Amino acid sequence: MSKTDKLFPKLKEMVGEANVIQDPEKLKAYAIDGKKPKVIVSPGTIDEVSKIVAYANQQHFIVIPRGNGTKMGMGGIPKKVNIILSTNRLNRITDSDSENLTLSAESGITLSEVQDSLAKLGRGYFLPLDPPFTNQATLGGIVATNSSGPKRLLYGAARDLIIGTKAVFPNGDMVISGGKTVKNVSGYDMCKLLIGSYGTLGILCEMTFKLLPLPEKEATLSLSFGKLEEADGFVRQLRISQLIPSSIEILNSIAVENMKYPRSMPQNGNYLVTVGLEGVTESIGRQVSEMSEMGKKNGVLETMTLDSDKHRAFWIALRNFSQGLSEKYPNFIGLKSNLLISKSGEMLGNYERIARESGIECAFICHAGNGILHSYILPGKNFRSRIESFVHFIGGLTSEAVKNEGNLVVESSPLSIKKKVDVWGQSRSDYLMVRRLKGQIDPAGILNTGRFVGGI
Repeated sequence: MSKTDKLFPKLKEMVGEANVIQDPEKLKAYAIDGKKPKVIVSPGTIDEVSKIVAYANQQHFIVIPRGNGTKMGMGGIPKKVNIILSTNRLNRITDSDSENLTLSAESGITLSEVQDSLAKLGRGYFLPLDPPFTNQATLGGIVATNSSGPKRLLYGAARDLIIGTKAVFPNGDMVISGGKTVKNVSGYDMCKLLIGSYGTLGILCEMTFKLLPLPEKEATLSLSFGKLEEADGFVRQLRISQLIPSSIEILNSIAVENMKYPRSMPQNGNYLVTVGLEGVTESIGRQVSEMSEMGKKNGVLETMTLDSDKHRAFWIALRNFSQGLSEKYPNFIGLKSNLLISKSGEMLGNYERIARESGIECAFICHAGNGILHSYILPGKNFRSRIESFVHFIGGLTSEAVKNEGNLVVESSPLSIKKKVDVWGQSRSDYLMVRRLKGQIDPAGILNTGRFVGGI
């Protein structure tokens, strides 16, 4: 009997037959970059995760953790896909302590489920994360990819909010780091090591986060500008002011046209700046007034304030921008650049210039307060005949980012593009350290091999 033949009964013994999928037709839906897994297994406890990983390590099976699949298109092409370990049954809130503003939850629960539960607790609380696809994205996937959204400006990313983890490492050991004490500083901080590691060092099973009370009011101020220099001038003035927005976004006209959102926002101009605000009602009213005056000094064409449902609908559409694109542009390419915050406007202008010179239609959304620029290549119907031009374009944007002390990663693309570019951009000096860590923690190379930086 082959190793694979022995695998199925062994997994069924560990988690029960109902939690193991080996039907070839069902497995097709779990393929990653065209590579179909041998089996899907859904453990219900951390102990079951530990047993599965320990066995896989012993038998040299590649294990790829998966939540609801919202992040599976990210990363490089996997070397193999033997076992997909689904975290969907690890979906419980294990501790909710509003008095100490902490929450512990398993990795397979979705962020929206957590937010709904917290909103009903006492005066109402929330986990200040707003990555894409909050209705589907699991906590484990969000933390493993360090996924964040526009509110990162005010609240930070996962590494600023997470204070404890329980994870299973490649040898099957459960490693606990941190805990409910916010100022826990004893021992090496394994939490930070696992955040953004794409499941290559350990499988996140449970996490503890810091919470905040729900704000009294939320609102959005939208301002349209004819020129990028005017939009950037407004943003620069806002960044050095005493005002405290939760998010600052700059969208070019192509991004605005492709947003799945009712058009109750400014229609004039070539650039839209949107500012998210949270806090007490009086403070928001004052900030809207001051920002509107600031906009007038920078050549604003039109301003509009969104409250309540319109405010929420706008930010959902913005965070989930790529989801709306997939219907119209099935071969769209999503890129993410990091850059100096002070150069946000300049880099957006440079990227637009490169796109015009390349004859490529591109939507740009810039987190102007965070130093993150999302670029979406809209290839149209002639995708196959233009693959080389898209590859060259990605290279041009990467060079521009590196030249300005940043980098670029390909977050989503057809396989034909992935085969021709390094999805992680230009290698940095810390790459060798990451490779050494992988070699020490996962010497057999069983966790998510091939998908992280440098193919580790």
